Amino acid sequence: QVQLVESGGGLVQPGGSLRLSCAASGFTADYYAVGWFRQAPGKEREGVSCINISDGRTHYADSVKGRFTISVDTTKKTVYLQMNSLKPEDTAVYYCATDLLSCRSSQDTYDYWGQGTQVTVSS
Repeated sequence: QVQLVESGGGLVQPGGSLRLSCAASGFTADYYAVGWFRQAPGKEREGVSCINISDGRTHYADSVKGRFTISVDTTKKTVYLQMNSLKPEDTAVYYCATDLLSCRSSQDTYDYWGQGTQVTVSS
């Protein structure tokens, strides 16, 4: 059974940090990219960051560049999202998802999704 499990969310003050994890299991084929997305209340889900597993290339939304870092531990089949200098506008449910080809802009190309983890940035 294919499964993605996010963890690491929580409540943090503005300027603080969190590290999200996305653990993958049950994949019978190699997946080539893992993306992080987020959805704030009343807003559409948006892409945050993505990493191509094959070559390590990373992509970031303009809103998080310089603050968030995506990385992968292939031995643990886990992708991380290190989030620094958090702002209240980063508050959202964060999801990870896999794409069997590469980091692509359309969310429709992502096949498997986790259940999400809540990140709340508030004083």
